[in-house]
Amino acid sequence: MKWTTQETFPPKYLHFDPETSHQLMCDKCPPGTYLKQHCTARRKTACAPCPDSYYTDAWHTSDECLYCNAACKELQYVKQECNRTHNRVCECEDGRYLEVEFCSKHRSCPPGFGVLKAGTPERNTVCKRCPDGFFSNETSSKAPCRKHTNCSAFGLLLTQKGNATHDNICSGNSESVHRCGIDVTLCEEAFFRFAVPTKVTPNWLSVLVDNLPGTRVNAESVERIERRHSSQEQAFQLLKLWKHQNKGQDTVKKIIQDIELCERSVRRHLGRANLTSQQLRSLMESLPGKKVAPEDIERTAKACASGEQVPKLLSLWRVQNGDQDTLQGLVHALKRLKAPRFPQAAAQRLRKAVRFLHGFAMYRLYQKLFVEMLGNHVQSAKISCL
Repeated sequence: MKWTTQETFPPKYLHFDPETSHQLMCDKCPPGTYLKQHCTARRKTACAPCPDSYYTDAWHTSDECLYCNAACKELQYVKQECNRTHNRVCECEDGRYLEVEFCSKHRSCPPGFGVLKAGTPERNTVCKRCPDGFFSNETSSKAPCRKHTNCSAFGLLLTQKGNATHDNICSGNSESVHRCGIDVTLCEEAFFRFAVPTKVTPNWLSVLVDNLPGTRVNAESVERIERRHSSQEQAFQLLKLWKHQNKGQDTVKKIIQDIELCERSVRRHLGRANLTSQQLRSLMESLPGKKVAPEDIERTAKACASGEQVPKLLSLWRVQNGDQDTLQGLVHALKRLKAPRFPQAAAQRLRKAVRFLHGFAMYRLYQKLFVEMLGNHVQSAKISCL
């Protein structure tokens, strides 16, 4: 008869009993013990604890425990001390891996190569040449290839294309640097969204298209906006497109001039927040939806003035999340940010900017400019405050 020894618990083993000349199914000894006496027809298996410096780490039938490894070798540390159920575990120090009984330093990837797989205590670093669009300008055992800076995303011009060892080199005129490459500013977005009536009628977008001054948005673009966006989002998308089409025309200059006054106030509020790169990262992590990449946060902190860092990052977040309402996202983030992770004085500055963009100043701008353009077609907008 063929015995199966793993069907019951504790695990069993076959033992020949000399007293009865029968085969018995005895219990194995558990981890941390050794076999002191086999079972008989009248008693169970007898197991005893392993002495100090000895161990067993599985159910077994041995009458001896295993001796723990000696002290760890040079450049190793004790990851787990010896006890009755585990051997002593030694591991190479940080930055090294075990290679033929010795702890060798992890390989460092040279410029032009980035870390594909970081080294571990058991494995060396794996390097890979940086692909097109990525670079590494350092010798490192930890740094991966980094993406070339997107100059246009910061409103700058590409003056020298990067390669595997160097980043793109960007430059730009004073206006583009001042705006930091923001396609739609917080004031423009607030104004465009404020202009949408509380109750959107079916013909609202047509009324908007017919009454906006300057170059008219073509029917194909309007249809695309209607297909891709909700009714509340359509007006914002249309106004954003209209602004870009009429940017240099006299019909829009007055609106842009008045919005610039709004932007100066917002930049003044946000510039006084004096946020560090880590605090900017905390703010971005608190926003809902897809997150802005850490490298984009670092680049923004370097490329943008203090009053434009938050608007630029919020602009990147809005585009990344399908043109979500930026102010709603910022309000959501401010409710989640807590000290000391984010300074309350800075949070108060951001709240003040949101109140300004939601408040009476924006309503007056809306009344002055938008109602004059669209007349009685525009319904009164509600003023909301944070």
